[in-house]
Amino acid sequence: MDDKQIFSWELTVSKNDIDQLNHVNNVVYVQWIQDVAVKHWFNVAPDQIRDNYVWVVVRHEIDYKRPAQLNDELVVVTKVLDAGTVTSNRQVQFFRKKDNLLMVEAKTTWCMIDAKTFRPARIPDIIKTIFLGDDKK
Repeated sequence: MDDKQIFSWELTVSKNDIDQLNHVNNVVYVQWIQDVAVKHWFNVAPDQIRDNYVWVVVRHEIDYKRPAQLNDELVVVTKVLDAGTVTSNRQVQFFRKKDNLLMVEAKTTWCMIDAKTFRPARIPDIIKTIFLGDDKK
């Protein structure tokens, strides 16, 4: 996989991310999962494609391995695993930067939507190539 196919983002846990149990709230992870996917999309998809298509989440599977706490620095790594006709599966992993421990792992299913009609759209080969490479589309 090349640099476009694996995307990473670093963040630091703030007090607004913490719940009453003194660790990152589960809902915050869901927001970060969406944020990293959007950042990846905007980083690699050309303007013309972004103008014509948007993605919506249809499913989240999240495994919480370890609690992240205030001021933890996290590295979020994401990649697209596969792409079908209108849906695609994405993996997102959160690692604690200081020791590279896996904190959270998620698999999300996204549906491609036509930006004008808001109806499901076929994923074009160009998008499959961007995220999966020539050999996987």
